[in-house]
Amino acid sequence: MKNEKKITIGTAFGVAIGSVVGVLTDNLGLWISLGVAIGTVMGVSISKPK
Repeated sequence: MKNEKKITIGTAFGVAIGSVVGVLTDNLGLWISLGVAIGTVMGVSISKPK
């Protein structure tokens, strides 16, 4: 997989998880932004060569 695709997948999962947590805690704005940040970090970390 290309690095950009891994980062995109990580960000998408972060948005999805952040949306769910945001709806459950009634603080959608905070959790979507945290989900994007966490997902991007996860995508970057799995895209780095070992």
